[in-house]
Amino acid sequence: MNDLILTKTKDNDVLTVVANGRIDADNSSEFREEIKCSLDGITKIVFDFQDLTYISSAGLRVLLDLYKLFKNKMPGYSDIVIRKPTETVYETLDVTGYVDILTIEM
Repeated sequence: MNDLILTKTKDNDVLTVVANGRIDADNSSEFREEIKCSLDGITKIVFDFQDLTYISSAGLRVLLDLYKLFKNKMPGYSDIVIRKPTETVYETLDVTGYVDILTIEM
């Protein structure tokens, strides 16, 4: 993936994804597929964004799609967590209202 390195680990029903680099229009489709192919048996996704320098509207759309997928699949029993977002990424999540629908852990 262009300018994006993902490291995925599963611990029981929790998928942790460490993202390093940028999520933008050039790699958002690959980002989506990397996550979606790992969702079997998963009830929680933790995105570690401490090394993510940028997320575009295309990347935000992937997060929203995953949120909707989870809420439809397992209402009340699923969660998407954004852990340690960089200041730039947090500002993007805040301005777009994502802090109101996703769990943010500073």
